Formats: sequence, C-alpha cells, structure tokens
Amino acid sequence: MANNYKNSMTRFQLSTLALLVGSAFMTAPVWAEEQAAEQVKEDEVALEVIQVTARKTAENLQNVPVAVTSIGATDIAERGLSSVIEVAQYSPNTTLQQSRGTNSTLTAFIRGVGQEDPLWGYEPGVGIYIDDVYVARPQGAVLDILNIERIEVLRGPQGTLYGKNTIGGAVKYVTKPMSGDTEFDANLAVGSYNQRDGKLTGQIPLVDNKLYLGFGYANLQRDGYGEYLTSALPGQDNENYNKDLQAFRATLEFRPSDDWFMRLNYDKTNDKSNSKGGYRLLPSLLTDAPVPDSVYDSYTSLPTWNKVETEGLSLTLDWNINDEFTFKSVTSQRENYSPTNIDFDNTSVIIFDVPAIYDDEQFTQEFQLNYNSDNLTLVSGLYYYTADSCGVFDAILGVLGQSLGAPGLTREVGGCSNSDSIAAYSQGSYKLNEQWSVTAGLRYTKDDKEALVRNGLIFANVYPESGWVPGYVRPDGLTTPVVLDDEESWSKVTPKLGVEYQHSDDTMFFASYSQGFKSGTFNPRATTAEPAADPEDVDSFELGVKTDWSRTLRVNATLFMLDHKDRQYISVIPDPTDASVLNQRLGNVGRSEATGAELELTWAAARGLDIYANLGLIDASFEEAISYTPAGDPIDISDRFSVTNTPETTANIGFTYTNETSFGDMVWTGSYGYRSKYSLTELDNLLVQDGYGMLNMGVTWYSQDGHWTVGLHGKNLTDEEYLVGNYAFVTPDATQPSGYRPGLGGDNTLIGYYGAPRTVTLNVGYRF
Repeated sequence: MANNYKNSMTRFQLSTLALLVGSAFMTAPVWAEEQAAEQVKEDEVALEVIQVTARKTAENLQNVPVAVTSIGATDIAERGLSSVIEVAQYSPNTTLQQSRGTNSTLTAFIRGVGQEDPLWGYEPGVGIYIDDVYVARPQGAVLDILNIERIEVLRGPQGTLYGKNTIGGAVKYVTKPMSGDTEFDANLAVGSYNQRDGKLTGQIPLVDNKLYLGFGYANLQRDGYGEYLTSALPGQDNENYNKDLQAFRATLEFRPSDDWFMRLNYDKTNDKSNSKGGYRLLPSLLTDAPVPDSVYDSYTSLPTWNKVETEGLSLTLDWNINDEFTFKSVTSQRENYSPTNIDFDNTSVIIFDVPAIYDDEQFTQEFQLNYNSDNLTLVSGLYYYTADSCGVFDAILGVLGQSLGAPGLTREVGGCSNSDSIAAYSQGSYKLNEQWSVTAGLRYTKDDKEALVRNGLIFANVYPESGWVPGYVRPDGLTTPVVLDDEESWSKVTPKLGVEYQHSDDTMFFASYSQGFKSGTFNPRATTAEPAADPEDVDSFELGVKTDWSRTLRVNATLFMLDHKDRQYISVIPDPTDASVLNQRLGNVGRSEATGAELELTWAAARGLDIYANLGLIDASFEEAISYTPAGDPIDISDRFSVTNTPETTANIGFTYTNETSFGDMVWTGSYGYRSKYSLTELDNLLVQDGYGMLNMGVTWYSQDGHWTVGLHGKNLTDEEYLVGNYAFVTPDATQPSGYRPGLGGDNTLIGYYGAPRTVTLNVGYRF
C-alpha cells in the first residue's frame, strides 16, 4: 500500500508539473509582451547570457536543445564552491559525492544512472571531462577547483558529440583561457577544522599576441572532522576526514595566426589525505569498542595513510579552415596511482581489512571536423581510446583465519582490464525555416577488452607490498592463481534524433531521443573463467522548453523518460555452454526505468538581486533482475534491487545580491538545497538516508581598484548529518539482539560514511 501511494504521488507530481509548465509556456509570449511595455529602466536589470560548449561549439545556453546546467567562475567563487562535487546542488537529479574510503574517488549519478563499484574493469555511467579530455577512472576524479572558467553538467546519454560515450551524462571541467595580459592571482583561506589553503594562478605573455604561459598551484590542508580513536599500529596519524592535497597545472598557448590555436596542458595532483574511517552503526561482536559518539570517529587496524596521484598531459589544436569549416585535435595521456587502506569492519582488530592498489593509465586521440553555415551545423569526429586499468586488493580476514588454526586468512584478487575503443560520430542540426529545425546524430563504437584476474586464498595475513605495515615483508613469488584470462569485442551503433521549434526569439521547445552505450566487461572479482557481461543500453526520451519570459526571468524545463537495459550485476546464471549448470557470475540481468522532470529558474528580481531555483523529480526503479533457482527455473528478484544515490526530489533555491558601496562592492549569497531520501546499495540495501536540507551563506567584498577580494562562506550551517556511502556485511535477523546476523569476517559490519559537517571559511585574494 505504501509503495502504491508513493508511486501515485510521484506520478501526480510529475503530471502536475508537466501541466503547469506546458500551460505557462503557451502563455509566456503574451505575458512577456505585457510586461515589456511596463518595464522601467530595463537596461539596469537583465539576465546574463550564458555561453556553453555542450555541443562542442560556443552557444547561448538558451539555444541549446540539451538539459545542461552551467556555473561560471564568478558564481563558483561567490558561492564558495571548492570542488566539483558541490556543483550537484545546482543541477537537478544529480549526485556527485566522495566515495567511501577516500577524499578523491568520485561517485556520480545523473537521472539514476551511474556506477556504484569503483573497481578496475567497470566503466563509469557519468563521464568526467577536463578540457575535452575524458577521465576514465573515478579515482582522483573529485576535482578541486583551480583556474576554472565554468563547470557544465549535461544530463542524459552523450555519444554523438563526444569522443567517449556515456550513458548517464557528463560533467565538463573547463579551465580559463589566456587573456594575453600578465596576471597573477593569490588566494589564502582559513577556516573550520584548521583549514589552511593557498592558491596561486597566473599567466605571462612570452611573445606578445603569440605565446603565453599559464600556471596554477594549490596547497589544501585541513585537520580531520573526526579521529581514529584507537589504532592497532603505532605512530599513525589519527586524523579522520582530513585533507592534505597539492595540485599543479601548467599551460602553454600558442596563436601563430588568427586561424590557428594550440594549447599544451599539464596537470598533477598529489592527495595524501588519510584514508577515511567509517562509522560503526552497530557494536562490534569481536571487540569491546563502543559505537563512537561522533559519526566522523572510527577505529582501525590498518595504516591510516592513503595516496592518490594523478598526472595528465594534453595537446589541443584548433584550425579555422575557412568561414564554414573548423578542425580540432585533442591528444591526451593520463595516469593514476592509488594505494589505499579500507578497514571494512572499522575496529582495531584484523577482522575485515582491505589494503589495495589502483594503477591506471590511458591514452586518447580525438579528431573533429565541424561545419557551420546559416542553415546547417555539423559536428563529426573520430576517437581512439586505449587504457590499462590494473590493481590488487587483499581481503584480510585475520580473526577468521586464526579460528581455523592458521596464522591468518587473505583472499587476494588482482589483475588488469585493458581496453581499446575506436569510434566515429556525427551530429547535425538543420534549420527547415525560421522556426523549425531537426537534429540527427549517429555513433559507431567498437570496443575490445582483455582481462586477467588472479584470485585465491592465502592462509596468512597478506599485504600488497613489503613495508605496508611496519615490519611486513611480502614473500618473494607470492601470488594467486590465474582464474580468468580472456578477451571479448563488441560493436554498437547508437542514434540521436531531435526536433526543435523556435516559438519566438525567446522561447524554444525541443524533443529528442538518444541511446547510450556502456561497454561490456569482465568480472574483476571472478573466481572462475566466466564469460564477459555484454554492454548496457539506455534509451532516453526528452521533451523540453527554454524561455526568457522577459529580460529578467528565465525558465528552462525538461520532462524525460529512460529505459536502462542489460544492467551488469552478479547473479546466479546458467553456464553459456551448459544451461543445466548454474554459476554465480557477472551478467546482464537487470533493467530499470525512470521518468522525471527538471525545472531551472533564474530571476533578475531587482537591480543587483538575482534569485535562482531548480527542482528535480524522478521515479526510478528496477523492473527486472533475473536469477535462477537451484532447479534451474528463472525468477525475478528486482524487489531486492534499488536505484541508488537517486533522491525522488532534489531542489535548491538561492540568491545573489550585489550592494555597491563607496568602499567597494559587497556580494551576498545564500542557498538552501533539499534532497529527499535515497538508498546507498543496489542489492539488498540496508541503509536509507532520510531527506535533509543544506543551508549555505556567504559574502564577498571586491575592492574598488579590483585588486582585493575577501570572502566569508558558511556551508551546511544547520550541521546536518547525511550518509554518502556504506559497507554492509550483515543479514537482517530479528532473532539476534542487534537485529542482524554477522557476515563476512564474523562481525556486525554495518558502516556509514558521511558528508561534510558545518564549516566556515575566510578567503582573502589579491590580483596583481
């Protein structure tokens, strides 16, 4: 009954919003004409024109028939945003969060599509791009904001405009281009939990009007929100949820003529923040450690150090061939190395510890040929991607091993997933007349994957490398058997179709269909030589409108529906060569659906006062998840699956007010974001984060001479506690005192990871 009521309410909300949006927009031009006649001093109050490159060319946001949110550098600074994950508050139906055990690993979901498991071999559902360069792995993808021009969030499948296809959407991190002048910007910040940040950016013309050098450096330090109350190892740094990160960027731009542009980018990040310890939600059965008082406190038997090193190099060439044709080449190389410690049980006893290493590298080459005339715009490209994604983790079950009479027990899993992908894509928009246009796109993708998996038991406590814990020496030649060594190929043609109707100069309606494709993969935790899972597909339908009702009010809305098929999960599946043999392996067993609506509003309410809001509604659920009984009969277990990190409602309202004074401009900002309840685990979810709101406030002062800025920003001012991840290795059991039966390792392992508490930061900046 409760589920029926929930679904009915969701359908009612979506239907009501659709009716309101539709009726309002049909009357919008009349209303706008009436208001235009009454406006006074319109030149003093007007909306900003927002430029985006969602379709690989600079366009007015209002002319782009795509659901996209763009936040520029000024808004980012004045709202006090410090990393890419904070952008999610301003984009409906978007989740960007730090993954469980580290500060730098990203969990990204858009419209219910993402990737929960960050292990090598699995591809993300949301693409992350730095200046048109695809970032393949979630490790190191929580990008701190440095020398940024804007961040764009594109919702829905991307493929006919982008080199790497993604099924959920894309987040584009766009850095600032050179102005040609000598500039230096220094920024210092202090704040809660002993925050100490320093940033320095600048640019120098090496040859006037031809060659420029730019750079950026950030040193970000903060004590932990909590601490490790006890540690089994001596001399550990007991800060928990701390930050210790350095980032560097260097850019060389060359403009040999008006028609040629070249940019060479280098970036490096070294994150030495401690591994994050989780919060025990249940008392341990095997130790006497109580549940901590603070959700940011923990216990551990592993080292607390952690490291995420990322490094990238890219070369971009732009050539304006003539008035209609442009050519672009983007070449990139990226590497990531991440040794990490994840204490699953979060006690000072070796019950369930997982030290791990992620080691990835990728190379991409993209060529684009674009055409632009009065009636036709065309984006076309060729794309090559190759990557080696490797790693090893040791699931150490020390207490269990000792109970069996062994020194310890470790399941060691390691291997590589090597990918090669080639693609050709093209998308064009043709104006039939002054009002109607059509869009069509097509992409061909061919993916080749090779996988090697080692998996086996070692009756000792084993770590990936010597010296991982004090005094540990890994035996020479210690390894586990190869259980899978295979390769597979897939190819796919994915289309996009759309139609646009320019009702007036200020109002555009659009409808589109697109298909997303996520490559097949091998199970990186395989225990036998199982076959690969085939690709996932998403069919997405959108109906939207973008309108400037007047010079002061902008409303963009989208209705969407998507069908996510052939989802890759571990399940009991018949052997492909003998249907009478059942194996638990990775397969295409799931299908989910989502319908929703998104509304984004900006109102220039008065001189200096802008009010903005966004609303996202979504009804996402699994419609099918296939397993098999011991007798070989198929059964649907979709009731055990949840679409995670996807609140039914996301909402945000905020303001920016600029007060001009004799001693400089004061810019006041505030926002309140709300996220309804959401699940944290796709299969047999045990934890649900209840709905919560986030209140942020800030003020920024600009000196009259333009050199100085001072900002004071408070985030999560009501100090909400909210889950962003978990580990659950227990089974509900009403006969047990805790309500749960112990799981792997023999303890009540139900662990939560939480978002940031209330913080206040003071920034001081100077521009030379």
